[in-house]
Amino acid sequence: MRLKSLILALACLCGGALAASPAAAEIEVNVNRADVQPLPVAIPAFAGDASGAEIASVIAANLQRSGLFRPINQATFIEKTLDPAIQPTFDSWKQINAQALVNGKVTVEAGRLVVDFRLWDVFAGQQLLGLQFTSSPENWRRVAHKISDQIYERLTGEKGYFDTRVVFVAESGGRGARTKRLAIMDQDGANPSYLTDGGYIVMTPRFSANSQEITYMALRPEGAAVYLLNLETTRRESLGEFQGMVFAPRFSPDGSRVAFSVERSGNSDIFVMDLRSRALRRLTSDPAIDTSASFSPDGSRIVFNSDRSGSPQLYVMGADGANPRRITFKGGRYMTPVWSPTGEFIAFTKQDGGRFHIGVMRPDGTDERLLTTSALDEGPTWAPNGRVLMFSRQAAGAAPRLWTVDVTGRILQPVPYPQAGSDPAWSPLLN
Repeated sequence: MRLKSLILALACLCGGALAASPAAAEIEVNVNRADVQPLPVAIPAFAGDASGAEIASVIAANLQRSGLFRPINQATFIEKTLDPAIQPTFDSWKQINAQALVNGKVTVEAGRLVVDFRLWDVFAGQQLLGLQFTSSPENWRRVAHKISDQIYERLTGEKGYFDTRVVFVAESGGRGARTKRLAIMDQDGANPSYLTDGGYIVMTPRFSANSQEITYMALRPEGAAVYLLNLETTRRESLGEFQGMVFAPRFSPDGSRVAFSVERSGNSDIFVMDLRSRALRRLTSDPAIDTSASFSPDGSRIVFNSDRSGSPQLYVMGADGANPRRITFKGGRYMTPVWSPTGEFIAFTKQDGGRFHIGVMRPDGTDERLLTTSALDEGPTWAPNGRVLMFSRQAAGAAPRLWTVDVTGRILQPVPYPQAGSDPAWSPLLN
């Protein structure tokens, strides 16, 4: 599958400064507060082309799902027609308590979609942001995601995460005949498509740093293998033949290496392969199960799961396998660790007392926080800004579904993908 090109014109329009003014600080959102009240924001349908209403709807849905914004019901709007080139009547928006206002206009020029939008501080009566995006008409959803990212960043001070994709395992069929296909979709559940035909089981898909390549495990009757799949060219290749089962692959931050586990005679160890030379290096040699390797953002360390202490716990070692050190000591079984893109946290699955949790901790094991609990929560993956986690949740007797939770644990909700899914992996921001 090939992404259509998208040109972002970062042009500040109509005299609105991109730098924050003292008045703008009134509506900045503190993302670190667990008790934050969602910011009321008005997002009327964009003027011009018919896709303007759809673009505004996607922006509103993105901001609402973040938990930091509350889009106001359009039925309450007093000012009905807005042109981004004309300053709004701020009193009309103050009456419905809109603290921020987003308006825009959509035109199609020479076969290209052109979207102008503005972000306004209603009570200060000031423009905070004015940008123009140009794309092909069928790419209007990506434009909406990019606008959402710009609004999120301007009001929170953090990068957005809406112009991203998620690769996951789409599941269908009953327990005895479960079909597992590699699938990909937008982060909001839209545009799902399948990358494998379901003729064999797929597991643990993971994105590379450039979002254009995926590594995953395929389990066929003849054995297991780790594959690389280029999303642009659809070229698929195996990492090679191994003595034993190979599983749990993950790219290094620069995309030059893949770490994975190889199981032989009940013992599994972590290996890393250089993708250019195909040179293979063994990183662990303990007589235990070592798996689920995840690199730190700078590539210098690896967190992994091992039962060398008698139960599955988390360890951190150098990227060369040196100095492994246990970081979990609070009881329970720890699995599927993944380092956050910011390096601030490690997310994990924890099983304790018959319940499963998604949690986060500092890389040294301190400040452990359990964000979710259910009969089966597992397999966290980070949004590229390190603010939100996606994972799979399965109720007793039901199929797994995809959910998200923010790092405060306050914003927990299902992903708007209507089918069964597990083992998600979030892409970096798209180019």
